[in-house]
Amino acid sequence: MQQYYFKEIPSPVGILRLVANNNFLVAVQWLPVKDFDENTILTEDQQHPLLLKTEQQLNEYFSGKRKVFSIPFQLMGSGFQKKVWELLPDIPYGKTVSYGEIAKRLGAMQMVRAVGGALNKNPVPIIVPCHRVVGADGKMVGFGGGVQNKIYLLNLENPTPQLDLF
Repeated sequence: MQQYYFKEIPSPVGILRLVANNNFLVAVQWLPVKDFDENTILTEDQQHPLLLKTEQQLNEYFSGKRKVFSIPFQLMGSGFQKKVWELLPDIPYGKTVSYGEIAKRLGAMQMVRAVGGALNKNPVPIIVPCHRVVGADGKMVGFGGGVQNKIYLLNLENPTPQLDLF
């Protein structure tokens, strides 16, 4: 059995559930949440040090005082998903890139749709900034937290965004 702890916090993009084990943040989820598997014990812990640190850094981010997170996180997913997610922290605050640019970085231009699928499964959105990936023409396409929240996050970071290369 895996032991995880959670804390739910209000945010400008809705109530977020933060989930951690003893060492790492493992999920940031919008309510209603997707349940973990049956081998998981999930316990509410309002005083878990890592969850408190994550809450503090998210509050700083939402107030415009933080651009980079320093939360230890663990990305749980397939090998391909992890390769996609590992590129995301390199996208600078306030900048956007296209799904195609991510596929190009992976050396797999034919994998644009798979990149989108991986981004949709990002277990720690906002911290690992999948919201900074947009359509080739700058359109807001897909986001696990809802397109309206993607737009909010991008506007928070840069009220006049443009598509960039990183």
